[in-house]
Amino acid sequence: MDVRRQADRLVDLGVPELAGTTAEELLGLADGLEGDGVLCVHPSLVPPSRLVPLLRHDGRPGFVVEDMTDLDDFAAIADLDVPDRPLYLLQGVDRGDDLLDWTPDAALPEVRGRGRTPLTISEGISWLLQEPDRLEANRCFMCLGSRRLTPRGMDARVPAIWISRGTGRDGRSRRNAPKVGWCWAGNHHTWLGIASASGRSPRPTG
Repeated sequence: MDVRRQADRLVDLGVPELAGTTAEELLGLADGLEGDGVLCVHPSLVPPSRLVPLLRHDGRPGFVVEDMTDLDDFAAIADLDVPDRPLYLLQGVDRGDDLLDWTPDAALPEVRGRGRTPLTISEGISWLLQEPDRLEANRCFMCLGSRRLTPRGMDARVPAIWISRGTGRDGRSRRNAPKVGWCWAGNHHTWLGIASASGRSPRPTG
């Protein structure tokens, strides 16, 4: 995907306003990025909770589940080389349909054994901002690259993105809307894959 076209889409979606910057300045942040890949918004530019409402499915905006008010506290797991810049590229993204019904705990070594890297929640959202059709019923995905550290260790929740059925606390008005929530790291889900990528650029230095 063309970098400039993706940057223009972020402008059209209103990302500059969320970042407290101008369209010109946001376009400038993409300067120097070359090659194929998804243009990702680093959480330092716009936290994931603020990007979620920009998601669309069936004409409905995305939302975060009510019991995940700490979404922005989820950070990249160890050994994940996320570029330290506001915008960067994510290559070779795959939804992980072949990992449907795998637990996140079991999937992480499998993903890494394939020479791939799990997506962070910001990367998953960024991907769907550019390619909203990648979110399909019964073919949604977890973002195993983001976890939350607590004083006792790793939070057992794993962020995920799927489509709301409009039941329970979601509310009927949110039926078919993109939904950012969580799943237990040790649980199986037949409708959630493990999204991954082949790499990120530019590579961090130092």
